[in-house]
Amino acid sequence: MQGPGLGRDPQAKKRRVVIPSWTYDEEAERLQKKYSGNKIRTTKYTFLSFIPKNLFEQLHRFSNFYFLFLAALNFVPIVNAFQPEIAVIPIVLVMSVTAVKDLWEDQRRRKSDRQVNNLLCDTYDRRQRRYVERRWAEVCVGDVVRLCCNEIIPADMVLLHSSDPNGICYIETANLDGETNLKQRQVVRDLPQQGSEFTPENFNSRIECENPNNDLRRFRGYMEHPNKVRVGLHSENLLLRSCTVRNTETVTGIVVYAGHETKAMQNNSGPRYKRSKLERRLNVDVLWSVVLLLLMCLTAAVGHGVWLSGLKDPVFMIPDDTHPALAGFYMFWTMIIVLQVLIPVSLYVSIEIVKLGQIYFIQNDLDLYNARLDSSVQCRALNITEDLGQIQYLFSDKTGTLTENRMLFRRCTVAGTEYPHHENARAMELYEEQCHGPLDNTLSLRSRSSRKSLNCNHSSVSLNTLAAGSDIHSPHDTLRRHAAGAFSSTMECAVVPDVQLQRKLSALSSPMCPPLRHDTAELSHILDFFLALTVCNTVVVSSPSQPRHMVQMPVARTPLRSLEEMKALLQKLSLPRFSLSPSQSADSPPGLTRRLFSRGRSATYAPNTPNTPSAQPHTPTFTTPSHTPTHTPSPSSTPLPNHRGACGKDEERLLQQQQPHIELADEDSVEEEDGDDDDDDEEEEELLYEAESPDEAALVQAARAYGFTLLGRSPEQLLVALPGTGPLSVPLLHLLPFDSARKRMSVVVRHPLTGQVVAYTKGADNVIMELTTTLADDSCSRDIMERTQQHLDAYAREGLRTLCVAKRVLDEAEYEAWLKRHAFAETSIENREELLLDSAQRLENNLTLLGATGIVDRLQEEVPETIEALQRAGIKVWVLTGDKQETAVNIACACKLLRPTDRLLTANCDSKEACEARLCELQQDIGTITERGLSDSGMGVSEGGAVISGFTLVIDGRTLDFALHEDLQKAFLDLTSGCRSVICCRSTPLQKSQVVRLVGDSLGVMTLAIGDGANDVSMIQVADVGVGISGQEGMQAVMSSDFAISRFKHLRKLLLVHGHWCYTRLANMILYFFYKNVMYVNLLFWFQFFCGFSGSTMTNSWVLIFFNLLFTSVPPLLYGVMDKDVSANTLLSLPQLYKAGQNCEAYLPSTFWLTILDAFYQSLICFFIPYCAYAGSDIGLFSFGSPINGSALFIILLQQVIESRTLTWLHAVVLLGSAAFYYTFVLVFSVTCVTCNSPTNPYGVETKLMSEPLYYCVCGFTTVLALLPRVLCRALLNSICPSDLVKAQKLDKSVLEQYWATIHQWKENKPDSQKASNHVPQTLSVNADVPHSVDCSQEAVSVLS
Repeated sequence: MQGPGLGRDPQAKKRRVVIPSWTYDEEAERLQKKYSGNKIRTTKYTFLSFIPKNLFEQLHRFSNFYFLFLAALNFVPIVNAFQPEIAVIPIVLVMSVTAVKDLWEDQRRRKSDRQVNNLLCDTYDRRQRRYVERRWAEVCVGDVVRLCCNEIIPADMVLLHSSDPNGICYIETANLDGETNLKQRQVVRDLPQQGSEFTPENFNSRIECENPNNDLRRFRGYMEHPNKVRVGLHSENLLLRSCTVRNTETVTGIVVYAGHETKAMQNNSGPRYKRSKLERRLNVDVLWSVVLLLLMCLTAAVGHGVWLSGLKDPVFMIPDDTHPALAGFYMFWTMIIVLQVLIPVSLYVSIEIVKLGQIYFIQNDLDLYNARLDSSVQCRALNITEDLGQIQYLFSDKTGTLTENRMLFRRCTVAGTEYPHHENARAMELYEEQCHGPLDNTLSLRSRSSRKSLNCNHSSVSLNTLAAGSDIHSPHDTLRRHAAGAFSSTMECAVVPDVQLQRKLSALSSPMCPPLRHDTAELSHILDFFLALTVCNTVVVSSPSQPRHMVQMPVARTPLRSLEEMKALLQKLSLPRFSLSPSQSADSPPGLTRRLFSRGRSATYAPNTPNTPSAQPHTPTFTTPSHTPTHTPSPSSTPLPNHRGACGKDEERLLQQQQPHIELADEDSVEEEDGDDDDDDEEEEELLYEAESPDEAALVQAARAYGFTLLGRSPEQLLVALPGTGPLSVPLLHLLPFDSARKRMSVVVRHPLTGQVVAYTKGADNVIMELTTTLADDSCSRDIMERTQQHLDAYAREGLRTLCVAKRVLDEAEYEAWLKRHAFAETSIENREELLLDSAQRLENNLTLLGATGIVDRLQEEVPETIEALQRAGIKVWVLTGDKQETAVNIACACKLLRPTDRLLTANCDSKEACEARLCELQQDIGTITERGLSDSGMGVSEGGAVISGFTLVIDGRTLDFALHEDLQKAFLDLTSGCRSVICCRSTPLQKSQVVRLVGDSLGVMTLAIGDGANDVSMIQVADVGVGISGQEGMQAVMSSDFAISRFKHLRKLLLVHGHWCYTRLANMILYFFYKNVMYVNLLFWFQFFCGFSGSTMTNSWVLIFFNLLFTSVPPLLYGVMDKDVSANTLLSLPQLYKAGQNCEAYLPSTFWLTILDAFYQSLICFFIPYCAYAGSDIGLFSFGSPINGSALFIILLQQVIESRTLTWLHAVVLLGSAAFYYTFVLVFSVTCVTCNSPTNPYGVETKLMSEPLYYCVCGFTTVLALLPRVLCRALLNSICPSDLVKAQKLDKSVLEQYWATIHQWKENKPDSQKASNHVPQTLSVNADVPHSVDCSQEAVSVLS
């Protein structure tokens, strides 16, 4: 039986139908069996499947399969080389270690799964007609679950009820995405039971939604009530599994996704895995080792066949009818077994161990620790540490990455008039000077998690603590661990009002009621401008004693028609206790709000309307929910008459009818409340604005400085205070959130004074300007737009972030028509995002420009020094930002990305053809100037009196879109190759990832992308190395990154020091592994020439297997973790040393083959010196092999000493311990084992040889002669033409005075272009008060346009 509509709808397979679990019918039973249960299992193995499944996984590795094949081959009698059980030891040992590690990890997962599945929650039971405790594993789709504050959500649920009277629920998503700020969720609209106790049996609606997916920010569906009315569902109605309920007493929801179908589990893809560049090079050299092995075995096979063919009935051989060719074929496989060690079986395991050690030291570097955030670097990808030392291109976001992302309101322009806020600028300068003193810990915008336990007495435990200790900490710990938000102190968020703008606003709130001396249109713009800043946001208001401020009841108003009426109303609404001074008008409303929303009382704010029936029609109440418009007669626009008047008697009568009063439903009397006014004033608490974006917090604080204060928020209304007034209710009809496609956000409200439907929009200036309209005969509007654009350009040149504010007044018919389309889009499942985007675009047009803001975003500390060091290291730095071109250029200059001697190339094109022509033109200009003398060495060329030392390309988003077309990619890359840096302005997240992929794939270079926000995630994931900054825009970038840091300056040491060390250590360790394996295997190969290529060995099989597996395996691990070729101070002082890693100097193909040749030479010496020394003697086979093994051990260990740049007591212990371990083993083996190596007998061999002086002479002479060429060649090479690294190593050994003198001399010898870059002024604040940044972008930088 199919559900209603499922059989007819072709899209039914893409949807999920959820029916309450107490509904017993065939459809419910069928659906219940179809959907996943809530029990989770993240383990990979079971008790029975562990051994076969783990073996299957490990055999996917070529090296494991190779050695297992050889071990099995050794069981074939005709080709075996030694005892079969001995051949199994290496592979069994390696695979056993890996299996134990996998089993331990799986047991941890099993323990965590068991604890999660056994958690309890309240689920409604139909039979008992009450909520009962059930295990999470027993929850099913369709169950109704009730949760209390601080409880973790067991499954993805649609929110049906909340104890909050406004249907609001707060959740913390830290377990899901790492973000500690609270998210707001709301109950499904039009549910009849909201506001009373929820009765599950009265809920008979069905839910149809999309099938399970991993998109955390999207949920599409609808709820169909029994009367066939459909209500749209979206992400704001969905409570996600593993999130925690905060600041809400109880919530009730119905499960729609359970278990592995939840969005949390859909996103649980396991650890990140990337293959490093060095690992790819290693795989190639392993194949070369296989080729070398095959050649040696083929040589032995041919030699054995030839040797057998030359023998005529030898007395020392058992007669055999095997043909020499067949015997040679058998010998090929025998030699494969004998020489198997040529392939380093333990190399891959050793690399994993070394990388873990490297990560340990990186994470414990105190220089990368941020005391303010209590965070250090996080290494989220465990296998690409060496890639940090080979980066060639760095792609950086600007806001929050190079800058603080702590937005401070700087200046604004309203109605074409610019208000510079000079006093505010001076206050900011004074504050910055004081910032060098003790840190101000008074936070004005705090992490919402710091108040997570308010109003809640229930305890909870984080999912992260189920397997790894307690995660619960105090609010003070939270404030210490997490960013303070947009502001770090109360001084930062304070805005000093502009005198001129404050004087104009005082005309609206003056108690003397003087005539309006200002243009009414301008005052109307100012009023709407600040009202838009107050309401057009998603800021949540709270205070230290109150989790949130919600609107309890709307305020009824009679619509006003003129600015004089507004003025009169504002004057009459002024409460006597409110002062008109800027500081008091901004700070007074919280006192009222605190009393209005104090705990334990129900606060109501309503107008004092007459009781006569005749008065009723004049006070309509705007209480319509967001989906239904209020049918209030109102004109289609709000023309404000340009006349001046005073407050007349009629207006006073009107205002007397609208005079508000406050009803406090409390046991205390009004007189007692009034008597406590003085105490309330003293204990007046500051409002806390919790914003998802620092821009929003800065703008709300700026509006508050002028008396436009946001006091509270609910899903349907906002509570605001205008200058000098008490609270006013603003019905919130719709909120269209910001997205990267529209680059703007809007709110649709009913104006609190006029009652009209108004859409306020704020967003990127270029977008808003295109959406504004001016009439042909409206010269005033055109003049305002032109002047505003001039102000925007000036703001951008000063490095300010710009934002435009506009509005649109809708008449009721327009709103009704738009609402129908919007409601349809909200209830759609397919193409919902496209329909909502189209609906928003229909609303956001024909806008009236109100003004623009300029916000300063200061550079992080040491950003200029970091970028300069990275560029000196040979890393090309690209900045990909969504800001205006002027802003990006200014900040590029301030952070030394753009030098005074650079030629600035700009590409701003409107078509693909123009883009192609422009790219060719710029490339020709670069070629022309380069031919005149500009070279890669950086020597500048003079042109028109200006010295040009490099090129910087600035390209806007539209031109970049053209340049990314396939036929223009080559021209774009050719142009950027000639530039020292590139700045991409107005770029989208998609363009960012496309640029990173294009450069990395086309040029074959190592790329690093760094960002701090969700818009940087795609770029971070595409790059070879992704770095996330834990900043003000959440944790999305960190959760998607390979490495996470807290400040951009940490990138300097992470790359130049740790990156260089990790690459050099790992490269040298890999080469050392190849060297020691080839050197030892060749000893066995040379012996074949003296034993008829019979596959015999001159050492017992135990020593043969353990030599590389145990005796010489530990020293390279220590070498790979702790070796330092150059000190950290030198690497930071001389960034050009980083180029050695970029050029792969430590591990080139030539380096690999030279290492192999050196191993061949040492093996020849190590074999033939003992051979010559014992020639003609009667020693046995094992006696001949003993000095060879001893010499090989000393040579290999001393080779490690020669290669090491750091020798400590730990190195001495490990090296001496390895030698002692070898001799202890062979001596014990020699005196105890008689039949351990059947059919030969090694008994007494080692003890007898070690008692003879010749043994020590042979070992000593062989070791010296084998290592002498390497030592001599290195000494000669370092003396004649030393590399930069060798010079730096010598520098580290010099005395302190000589060290710094040499460093200074080295820097003095660098190219002139680098010296010129040192003169770029360093600024920590990019704004109009920094003249150097303006000079850099306007005067010193020559622009090629």
